[in-house]
Amino acid sequence: MVEKTDSFQRRAAAHPSLDAMDRKILGVLVEDATVSYAELGRAVGLSAPAAHERVKRLRQSGAITGTCVRIDPDAVGKPLLAFVHVDTSGWGKTPELMAIARHPEVEEIHSVAGDTCMLLKVRAKDTHALEGLLAELYATPGVVATRSYVVLSTYFERPVQPAVTGEWKVPEGLASKARAAAHTMGHS
Repeated sequence: MVEKTDSFQRRAAAHPSLDAMDRKILGVLVEDATVSYAELGRAVGLSAPAAHERVKRLRQSGAITGTCVRIDPDAVGKPLLAFVHVDTSGWGKTPELMAIARHPEVEEIHSVAGDTCMLLKVRAKDTHALEGLLAELYATPGVVATRSYVVLSTYFERPVQPAVTGEWKVPEGLASKARAAAHTMGHS
């Protein structure tokens, strides 16, 4: 799956037509995509045909990009989760570096801002398998360094959620500092 993330503004406006009912439907489906239209309709307060039409529209609009199964990593022999920061000598997203996606251990590749160029999410059999992937990364033209963060425990992980936080509260300490700074600047 290639996700368009080139622009924050474009991404934010990608699906402006989602309403509260669409978000409810997506919330049910993200938990169990195998739910019947009758069950989905009951969960969100629609008839089965209305739920089916909504889901069809969500697929056509691109809000639903596919249906997948979440797999227990231990069940498929990949208990080691790591995040690998990749530094490159030039533009990070080269065809050679993107070719690392051919390995099923590589779950995600992101171009990022900050102190690294690319970020990979990797699930592997063990540290030996991770070392093999790192060796292949170092053999990739343009890769100059990596930093690996091996996950010891995962406390929370979930797929993309349809809900959004309506308003973020500013912690009181920060709010009072901002008011004081604004007051000071007004008297300068």
